[in-house]
Amino acid sequence: MQVTNARNNAVTSQVSTSTYNLVALLSGILFGAGLTISTMVDPARVIGFLDVFGAWEPTLAFVMMGGISVYMPLYWAFVKPKNRTILGSSLHLPTKTDIDKPLIFGALLFGIGWGISGICPGPALTNITSGDMGIYAFILSMVVGMISASKMSKKLG
Repeated sequence: MQVTNARNNAVTSQVSTSTYNLVALLSGILFGAGLTISTMVDPARVIGFLDVFGAWEPTLAFVMMGGISVYMPLYWAFVKPKNRTILGSSLHLPTKTDIDKPLIFGALLFGIGWGISGICPGPALTNITSGDMGIYAFILSMVVGMISASKMSKKLG
């Protein structure tokens, strides 16, 4: 499998499909395990964390600090100097830095949905095996929202 540059489609490295899929699988398992162990998959805990002016539940701040404390030194030591991912593809920071209406509107919608439900896309997918119909409703709504936003974006140019 060729890993390509997203900007110019140039081949940046050769990686077997099985290696690529294994890295993706292990990354997903690690991420999902982290969400589950840290209880970020519990909507009540997340809503408690977001309730900064009420019964604030600060434990998820420690989850964030733990993630940053592991990621940041590894990023600065291994990824940043090479400007490449673990599989060798180039990293590119977004060139668009404008704070525009779509960014603000999208952030507001995401925040409102997160605040109402206490769940965001990562924990929702981690909870997919829970049998909770609320999770299925959330994921369905999320997919409908993504499709709608994509269609609206294309129409608006």
